Amino acid sequence: MRLALAQARRAQGRTHPNPPVGAVVLRGGEVLGRGSTRPPGGPHAEIVALERARKKHGARALRGATLAVTLEPCAHQGRTGPCSDAIVAAGIRRVLVGHRDPSSWTGGRGLRKLRAAGLDVSVGVLEAECRHQHRGFLSVVEEGRPWVELKLAGSLDGRIASARGESRWITGEKARAFVHRLRDRADAVMVGSGTALADDPSLDVRRGARVLRRPVRIVVDSSLRVGPEARIHRSPGESIALFRRDAPARRRAALERAGVTLVPLGARSGGVNLRAGLRALGRAGLTTVLVEGGGELAGALLAAGLVDEVHWFLAPTLLGGDGRAALGPIGAARLQDAIRLADPEVRRMGQDLYVRGRVARGHR
Repeated sequence: MRLALAQARRAQGRTHPNPPVGAVVLRGGEVLGRGSTRPPGGPHAEIVALERARKKHGARALRGATLAVTLEPCAHQGRTGPCSDAIVAAGIRRVLVGHRDPSSWTGGRGLRKLRAAGLDVSVGVLEAECRHQHRGFLSVVEEGRPWVELKLAGSLDGRIASARGESRWITGEKARAFVHRLRDRADAVMVGSGTALADDPSLDVRRGARVLRRPVRIVVDSSLRVGPEARIHRSPGESIALFRRDAPARRRAALERAGVTLVPLGARSGGVNLRAGLRALGRAGLTTVLVEGGGELAGALLAAGLVDEVHWFLAPTLLGGDGRAALGPIGAARLQDAIRLADPEVRRMGQDLYVRGRVARGHR
């Protein structure tokens, strides 16, 4: 299952709306084939692993073999055929499953098919690790919205920019390179309109000067201040604007002409209804969203209980009270209202500190 998880991680950010699943076919101690879910319309991880094993070792080698897969094999006909049928037809004897699929279209049907065909099926192998791997898919199914990770980079005293607005670069090269790894595993990257206007970010995944990938770009822009000339909208790939329905019609028309996907939302606390916006993104097939700023958007998401995981990079720098705060208001009037991170991980990254943790549930 650890080999299957390694395969699954290679598919992160590239399979939505499907989960990034990994699978391995083995006999005894020999790995016959391995695979991960392909982009929508392509084969699922189980099919890739079976085909690779068949191509390398022949169809007879699969009969009586074991398949490890991070998520319950599907039993429905979608863009591809049911994986459970293909597993039975291949002659697999034993199937190890990370966890049951909670979706209404599979929801145990794949497991029942395999058991009805006489296969030995074990469920719950490295379940916690597999559920974390599929956290975006599970969030959409169970919460109706994508899994949201918040990235913040600031000084030790919690400032993301100087009083004059200077923010590049607070953190060092290693931290910035790691942020691109975070982007690479996300379906989409989100910023607020203030960040889009101040920094004009492209939000792509780079290694040096080379662009490796372009996740979906999202800007929360209640009045559509970010025009079609901004890089967030004019760069190749899909861009989405979450905005209030009462935004100026001429701005909306200009973005529509530029091919921007517009998501009209109701108002909430002077901005947009973020919960409704995230649900709309989930319906559109996005499963994981990395939020990169700014402070008002970060605070609003935390206050609404819409952040699942935090990545905070702290530079050994002090900017003082006249610097710009990393977070806007989160509604923590009392210490007991503070948002806490569960089981935080702290490590050094170059000259900076990196803190990662899941948002403890029950704070709202």
